[in-house]
Amino acid sequence: MTSHPSLTDSAAVVPANVGLDIMVGRRFLAPLIAASALAACEPRIDVHGFMPNEELVAQIEPGAQSKFDVAAILGTPSTVSTFDESTWYYITQQSQTFAFLEPEIIDQRVLVVRFNDADRVSSVNTYTLEDGLIVDPVSRQTPTAGNEFTLLQQLFGNIGRFSSPQQLQ
Repeated sequence: MTSHPSLTDSAAVVPANVGLDIMVGRRFLAPLIAASALAACEPRIDVHGFMPNEELVAQIEPGAQSKFDVAAILGTPSTVSTFDESTWYYITQQSQTFAFLEPEIIDQRVLVVRFNDADRVSSVNTYTLEDGLIVDPVSRQTPTAGNEFTLLQQLFGNIGRFSSPQQLQ
């Protein structure tokens, strides 16, 4: 009578090719993990704003175009001067974010189109990152006045602050 191995036997029957399957799996798994890790470390490039191409900017000549003409050629500006509408700004910015670090500004260009009192172009200037300050077109934080509460202070801060219905009468 031949005995068949069962689950209770200490020795299990293992097919001969199981070890080979594990080795092949490891051979393909290791490069896959390495490639995933390297791809995760790739910096992310973000572009904000709009900069018209140089051929369109070359069409703008001082004294020749009005605000309407400039808007038709270049498009609407990124922003207009705060105190008067005689200066238009076209701003573009590229930032690089690596993993969890803060973004780093790697390129910034600002096209400034100024208009005279007759709403005709008076000057066209282009500035780069090397020419000045970094423009922050979108600030993700709004400062507020007051205290900052922890989660527990927010949850338990109102205990005892409310009047009972009997005190209101």
